[in-house]
Amino acid sequence: MIRIQLIRFETGDQGTFGRLSFGQYVRYSGELPDRANQSNISCIPPGIYSCVWNYSGHFKRFMYQILSVPHRTGIRIHSANYMGDRAKGFRSQLYGCISLGTKLGWMDGQKAILSSRPAVSLLETAMNRQSFDLEIVDGIHP
Repeated sequence: MIRIQLIRFETGDQGTFGRLSFGQYVRYSGELPDRANQSNISCIPPGIYSCVWNYSGHFKRFMYQILSVPHRTGIRIHSANYMGDRAKGFRSQLYGCISLGTKLGWMDGQKAILSSRPAVSLLETAMNRQSFDLEIVDGIHP
């Protein structure tokens, strides 16, 4: 089974950001801030997770699902630009999932993942829609 690594390098109220890589493929990742794995408002805990290609009724398309996240279901890898803490007034298009992008930047004054759709599509194509293991590592040091 192929293992893809996501190393987080920043977290705050505007989101949790990292790099997802395997082989020549390197993209930025965006997740919600760390809120102790609370459903719909937090990034997922570091660990190794199986990812499978299956149909999402919510998104009405096939996409990668991240399995066995403790106390959480329906976690996906999909496109999104914003991943801020809604309770603190930031925009967010995520509810616990992981977004990918070709760049980090700013949109309307908020830190954001840019060129997200192409980055997600490239992952899906590069992996040929086959299952893989995702290793999430907190590279953030206080």
